[in-house]
Amino acid sequence: MTATQNRTLQFQDLGLMEYEAAFAFQETRMQEIIALKLENRSKTPDLQLETPNYLLFVEHPHVYTIGKSGDEQNMLANAEKLKEINATYVKTNRGGDITYHGFGQLIGYPVLDLDNFSSDIFLYMRNLEEVIIRVLAEYGIKGMRSEGETGVWLDVGKPYARKICAMGVKTSKWVTMHGFGLNVNTDLRYFEYIIPCGIKDKAVTSISRELERTFTDIEISDLKIRIKKHFCDVFEAQII
Repeated sequence: MTATQNRTLQFQDLGLMEYEAAFAFQETRMQEIIALKLENRSKTPDLQLETPNYLLFVEHPHVYTIGKSGDEQNMLANAEKLKEINATYVKTNRGGDITYHGFGQLIGYPVLDLDNFSSDIFLYMRNLEEVIIRVLAEYGIKGMRSEGETGVWLDVGKPYARKICAMGVKTSKWVTMHGFGLNVNTDLRYFEYIIPCGIKDKAVTSISRELERTFTDIEISDLKIRIKKHFCDVFEAQII
């Protein structure tokens, strides 16, 4: 653990960004934190420097990403279909299977040194879920956990259970990258070309669908404020 726990978050909204560029941005922040942690090991506690934490928001153009343990058979579209729907397909280093990112979906990438919080990846994932559950409650939507299935779901245990927020992360030296994808005004037709997260018997939904709104009816800027608030509450952090 670092000599001093730093629970401040440097927030940055990256706007619309290609997946590969956002990946590189995260990776750079992660490696900087890891380098500082390794440097601190050679110093006495009074000389060690605080490691930073970042909370990044981004929106990606149409892209399907598959985690390092994912099954490529869950990608149902071939190269020709991907071109037709103006989407790309990327293999990445997070956990989890295949998912879709696109317009109208809010992506959150926390790049945290968990030694500043709690060095417990299980707790970290549950805390990410808790953030989204609290945010959804503000819209009158009851988000839930599904045992053994990471993310946030609706109507768990019922025939029409559906996922509203997918999650997948990578950690190295207790530093995180990747995070969550919350379907807000998302065009859910893009999920028809995959088996989302490798789960065949559950559907996918969005905030706008649950509230029976049009694709552009949920104000993303307002949603971002709510997520930042609940993220700080759950992680006992402060945005600077």
